[in-house]
Amino acid sequence: MEWYQYLACFFAGAFLANLVPHFVMGICGNKFPTPFAKPPGKGLSSPTVNVVWALVNLIVGFLLFRASGINRDNMISLIVFFAGIAAMSIMLSINFVHKHKE
Repeated sequence: MEWYQYLACFFAGAFLANLVPHFVMGICGNKFPTPFAKPPGKGLSSPTVNVVWALVNLIVGFLLFRASGINRDNMISLIVFFAGIAAMSIMLSINFVHKHKE
């Protein structure tokens, strides 16, 4: 694999991890921060905006996943993919800890 495919692996994991909280909060009818809120990433967006944002993340994550050439025979690509998931998950948990206190 080329270096840019590993980069695609990492960001595929990040985008696919990011879709989860937005999709879940959106389909539950809850407001949740998105980049489109005021202030971006801090204010709360409507459930519909969250579902749409989740679907955008799904499409981008899927396209990156396909472009990266991730497969079970290449353990390094899987590790990089899961590192993207872990990095985004940890970042989101830190960023959204105070979402209801503002």
